[in-house]
Amino acid sequence: MKNSLENPKYKKFENMELLARQVVEGFLTGLHKSPFHGFSVEFAEHRIYNPGESTKNIDWKLFARTEKLFVKKYEEETNLRCQLVIDQSSSMYFPSHEEESSTLSKIDFAIQGAASLIYLLKKQRDAAGLSIFGEKLHMHTPTKSNFAHNKFLFAQLENLSKPETKRINEKSNPAKVLHEIADKIHKRSLVVIFSDMMENITDPEEVFSALQHLKHNKHEVILFHIFDKNRELNLDYQNRPYRFIDMETSREMKVNPAQIREKYTQTLQRFYDELRLKCLQYKIDFVPADINQGLENVLLSFFHKRSKLY
Repeated sequence: MKNSLENPKYKKFENMELLARQVVEGFLTGLHKSPFHGFSVEFAEHRIYNPGESTKNIDWKLFARTEKLFVKKYEEETNLRCQLVIDQSSSMYFPSHEEESSTLSKIDFAIQGAASLIYLLKKQRDAAGLSIFGEKLHMHTPTKSNFAHNKFLFAQLENLSKPETKRINEKSNPAKVLHEIADKIHKRSLVVIFSDMMENITDPEEVFSALQHLKHNKHEVILFHIFDKNRELNLDYQNRPYRFIDMETSREMKVNPAQIREKYTQTLQRFYDELRLKCLQYKIDFVPADINQGLENVLLSFFHKRSKLY
């Protein structure tokens, strides 16, 4: 069997870490500070005071009760823990690898985006973990910052980029999976989600509940909403009949896009407007990620925004 990576279209995945370095270092020099950092300053726990260290964080009220010296430890003192969550449902493979297009598929966009963030976190000596899901949670790693763990994450992303790992007719269930992830990961983590959120258009309340669960557990959440604006949102096709195939169910429909475009785009826009509003209410960083814009442009815009806010 011919190695799929011999195809020039997949050369960019031969070394995911090298690709991530090229993406990140190309624009990191233009930022005055890192877009990610330990964002928590809340009290975490007490620890015994060690003679000779600074006395500024001694809890004197506790000393008055116990006559023992304890230091207040804050979450800010710990490294950032980031859980990267990738939706691997069938709809994420649009447009398919078989199509002659220079545009990345949604899953490729998510993989390269996650690899870039892992490389950035590695430069900061922060911890990264990886979760991959479809109808259920397929893979979940803890957050670690050591060399071997980062190599493992890059290897998993390289494997995920291969066409033979494509999941056929698998729906996405972010509501169930995000509840599960919220209970698994360390309190006060950074959770970065890459998903097209296509499964929840008709019943968005379930996924909103899961996002709220993450915030309730004091996680910072960033949602990269990945989509193809031209074809998925605007139905930008020629005025003739097409045969559309649902990538998650294989159901087929022959229709002229011009006949349904208005109602279709209104329904989809209503869902995305509600998703964006809910993210604003829950203080979730919502990042529109149109694959036609290119990964570098989406990340650069996002990083500049982060570096100015924090």
